[in-house]
Amino acid sequence: MKRIISTPDAPAAIGPYSQAIEINGTLYISGQIPVDPATGKVVEGGITEQTHQVMKNIGAILKAAGCSYKDVVKSTCLLANIEDFKAMNEVYATYYTEEHPARAAFAVKALPLGVLVEIETVAVK
Repeated sequence: MKRIISTPDAPAAIGPYSQAIEINGTLYISGQIPVDPATGKVVEGGITEQTHQVMKNIGAILKAAGCSYKDVVKSTCLLANIEDFKAMNEVYATYYTEEHPARAAFAVKALPLGVLVEIETVAVK
């Protein structure tokens, strides 16, 4: 059975999608951008600050679904500038310290609200 996951501890969707969907023990988290859920605004700073906020948003959704970072099996990272890959990767590595998930990373032309990074995530309970 499909279950919609929603938490006020992560930004509300800015379009016609859910923060996450859980089905058959697999959690699909929509791409998270560096919006602070308390203010509804993009966090100030560069790729380091933005990646931390994205990972916090992912963590809040994981928690709402009864999961943790250890349950993540796949991430897709979208970057507005591939030159930010190293800095994004350094922050990302602080959240996945063992049994790293599979991952893809891409540079894209632009991201919503002009952010520098967006990450979508799949977790399995």
